[in-house]
Amino acid sequence: MKPRTWIPLALAAALLPLSAAAQISDGTIRIGVLTDMSGLYADFSGNGSVEAARMAIEKLGGKIAGKPVEIVFADHQNKVDVGATIARRWFDTEGVDLILDVPQTAIALAVADLARTRGKAAIFSSAASSDLTGEKCTPNHIMWSMDTWSYANNTGRLITKNGGDTWFLLTTDYTFGHVLSKNLRGVVEAAGGKIVGEVRHPLNNQDFASFLLQAQASKAKIIGLANAGADTANAIKQAVQFGLSGHGQQLAGIMMTLPDIRALGLEQTQGMYLSTTFYWDRTDATRAFAKELASRNKGLYPDAQQAGVYSAVLHYAKAIEKAGTDDGTKVIATMKTIPTDDPLFGPGRVREDGRKIHPIYLMQVKKPSESKGLYDFYKEVGATPAEQAFQPIEQGGCPLVK
Repeated sequence: MKPRTWIPLALAAALLPLSAAAQISDGTIRIGVLTDMSGLYADFSGNGSVEAARMAIEKLGGKIAGKPVEIVFADHQNKVDVGATIARRWFDTEGVDLILDVPQTAIALAVADLARTRGKAAIFSSAASSDLTGEKCTPNHIMWSMDTWSYANNTGRLITKNGGDTWFLLTTDYTFGHVLSKNLRGVVEAAGGKIVGEVRHPLNNQDFASFLLQAQASKAKIIGLANAGADTANAIKQAVQFGLSGHGQQLAGIMMTLPDIRALGLEQTQGMYLSTTFYWDRTDATRAFAKELASRNKGLYPDAQQAGVYSAVLHYAKAIEKAGTDDGTKVIATMKTIPTDDPLFGPGRVREDGRKIHPIYLMQVKKPSESKGLYDFYKEVGATPAEQAFQPIEQGGCPLVK
């Protein structure tokens, strides 16, 4: 029998952080913000997401688990091949441990697969397809801020139950739009409504005239905009020019964002309902975060996507500290064991399927006479608690769910 080796307590304590630090690959934690810097999603992601990641690292003192953190970023140009090439290079040759943000669902799906095969981590705060925590879930990625099911459920259900029982869908023709349309159909029909027609338009479309004429001819009470970013804004502007509201039809922007309202103005959007998981003017903490980020991003206030980047980085750091490693698979698993409660999104957690859950708020856009200043756009008219706000885990089809 070998004699026991005794290590003095002081030496043992000193060795602990060295052991944990040894699990950090190449001595540096690298975070890549893969985003849309100049396209139709730039206002709610883009430079604001990069600055939100930097703010989180600054709050952590520039280090996680005692190791320095580097932030890199790139513009995926809303092209799957470009986004996948960047992600592959970051993971394979540039030592990136985590990819964040990723507006554009098709690119997020490619990144999720790369993270899985490389043992890396991805956290999506701007990609919105609920399939990412459904049949496309992986052990290596998390959906952070919102998704198509949650916003469709909150907004579509309310409008339908309040008399908007016939819908025409104007859908962007790629994965995100298809999933949002599917989610909206299910919600409307479950609430007793009917989808009377649908038309699909190209991504980053400029002319909605022919699509809006079809919507007008359908005589649907509600025209549901199953798109996002500049596509939503352009559709609303042209719908107002067509005078659709004068024909008894109402627009429903399912994935409307704060930048959309700012771009369109309250005159065109007043009275609209929308769902959000983050609004800058809800609490002292959200106001402080929004004002600091705006000071670093040309005065532009954030929505849920950029707030999600900040929140996700802080939770990722907690998981690395607890796991003692930056191995992506282990860190994502650890993130699911720690409550996500924070001052921006409130109480929450990460489910087994990778869906972060937190409350969702139903907002109504204010009239111009009700607004007291720039970005004073919403009044809160309802809230859905975290455990009810997202698609039930047993309905998503995620193979990780037992």
